[in-house]
Amino acid sequence: MNKDKEIKKISVVDQIWNFFSSVILAVVVFTLISVTSLVGTIVEQQAEPQRNILLLKKLFGESAAPTVYKVLDSLGFTDMYHSWWFIALLFIFAANLVICSIERLPNILKSMKEKPSFLKDEHFNIMPISKEIKLKEEPTNSLKKTEHTLKKAGFKTYIFKNEDTSQIFAEKGRYSKLGVYITHLSLLLILIGAVIGIYFGFNGYLNLLEGTQSSVAYHRNENEIPLGFEIRCDDFDVTFYENSDTPKSFTSMLAIIEDGKEVLKKTISVNDPLKYKGITFYQSSYGFSPSMESLFKFKITSNSGNNHEVALRFGESFSIPDSKIRGVISDFSPALAIDKSGRLFTYTDSMNNPAVFIEFFEDNKPVYNQWILRRYPETWKVPDAMIEFQDLWKAQYTGLQVRKDPGVWLVYLGCLLMSIGLYMALFKNHLRIWINLKPEKNGTKLSLRASTNKYKTSFEQKIDKIINTLQ
Repeated sequence: MNKDKEIKKISVVDQIWNFFSSVILAVVVFTLISVTSLVGTIVEQQAEPQRNILLLKKLFGESAAPTVYKVLDSLGFTDMYHSWWFIALLFIFAANLVICSIERLPNILKSMKEKPSFLKDEHFNIMPISKEIKLKEEPTNSLKKTEHTLKKAGFKTYIFKNEDTSQIFAEKGRYSKLGVYITHLSLLLILIGAVIGIYFGFNGYLNLLEGTQSSVAYHRNENEIPLGFEIRCDDFDVTFYENSDTPKSFTSMLAIIEDGKEVLKKTISVNDPLKYKGITFYQSSYGFSPSMESLFKFKITSNSGNNHEVALRFGESFSIPDSKIRGVISDFSPALAIDKSGRLFTYTDSMNNPAVFIEFFEDNKPVYNQWILRRYPETWKVPDAMIEFQDLWKAQYTGLQVRKDPGVWLVYLGCLLMSIGLYMALFKNHLRIWINLKPEKNGTKLSLRASTNKYKTSFEQKIDKIINTLQ
């Protein structure tokens, strides 16, 4: 009775082992991960419900969108990469890879460690590739010539003697069989790196106004993410293509402050982020948010050549050197344009074509006025000076993507190993050649047998080249 229970217990363990070592399980789980990841890419993760509902309205219609969202939310698709079932799929896939490797790898390693020996006729004659030729040289010279030809073709050779027969065993690509298992290892590393990133990293954002600093970033659901230090935006600048409102580049001057001290400064652009203590700040967007604290920056050069720079709030005034002329900022447009009738208007809320209207006074009497456009130097000239409109500072904010992924180096390592593993598995094969050399009248009889685990036609072409060289 106890023996039957023991057999039953072993049988259950074997069934579980067989289940996890199944190739079918790998295909099913990998398909599920791929399909659910596709859904997770379409549905914005950790976002406000309304954002996804707007998206779903386009896909399923206005009436069905709220219901579809509720279903997706209840199944965890709105925060899929932290859901229990997605993590479970990753662990099942990882277990499948590990068990498949444990199941098959020892036999592969054992076969790779086996030292070659003389192949007897009963095994020699059943090899799938067969060639017979006669060499004019006597056996000793034929042996040397054949060995040299095989080595020149990239094969490692071994020589055996058995009575009147000399046998050469040539091998190439023995380690190509490990390609599959290197690929398995790479997938495990990528999965481990992804899980580390999910649980110990974050992906957030931060809109930082010029001249301000923050010690937190934000998730899409507006929850705060402590950074452990402060980041400050000293300046933001965007340049446009000539005669166009298409941004050419936008950059942010950032500073890291820790324990009240500035420890790092860097100007970042779209493809040049700032990295500090494992957190990366990417330049992703920008916006316009003026206030009464915003400062108009001008460089004022008088007709006599004297100049100075000023920073003024809206409504404040400045003086032109070597004159009694005073300028007052009385109007501003972030994007000034002129319609067909000659009327000025603002065509967008972004600082695409910023312009400031300045009224000039002498002894408190108005003398002239002019729109000064930042992007058009020809508008800077006024009768008594050159008024260079440099910036409206503390009016734009930089949109930063803030990311921490402590597992990313494992993902990169996994990708590198995957490239190596796939190359070995797909483009390298294990080639084996056995050649028997027997003395024959006026020469040597050469019998060739060979086998390969793939690309048989290509291997036969290589053998034909070897035969032609020997002949």
